[in-house]
Amino acid sequence: MEPEPAQETPIMTRPIALTSLAMAVMLAACGDPGSDTPGAAPQPQTHGGTPELTASAQESQAILAGLGEPYASANLDNGRRLFRRCASCHTLGSGERHLVGPNLHGMFGRQAGEAEGFRFSRALEQADFVWTKAELDQWLANPRTYLPGNRMSFAGLRDEADRNDLIAFLAVETSR
Repeated sequence: MEPEPAQETPIMTRPIALTSLAMAVMLAACGDPGSDTPGAAPQPQTHGGTPELTASAQESQAILAGLGEPYASANLDNGRRLFRRCASCHTLGSGERHLVGPNLHGMFGRQAGEAEGFRFSRALEQADFVWTKAELDQWLANPRTYLPGNRMSFAGLRDEADRNDLIAFLAVETSR
């Protein structure tokens, strides 16, 4: 009787192969698809896939200087990072469409509950304040307690430095 041929053991089992494939896809996503450099930092994007608005460094510094402290020394990169939470509901650029929330372009100095073409909650429609840095700071701390009855689902930013960074970022990006 002849010995049975040795059965080959596959080097990679199916679960390991699938895990390896998933990891390769995730690593590939780390690079910028428009770049020839693997692992290059991706360019920031807004909700709709359009290039993110970024003011020139000089323009940003001029706007921040006009805001005074604590905004003049705010971390715009952190503000941009924090805005990612907001970008699922809000846009920033002039002429961009409303999403679940209104487009925020030109919000500072605007009456609360007013943005052409956006339907606000009754609470915001009846609100009697203008968006300022101070109003926005209170709103961002806890929108639900600041103005009961509004429809914003955001729980708020408890950290004052984060609110300052986000407000500074919004001041720069919504004023151009």
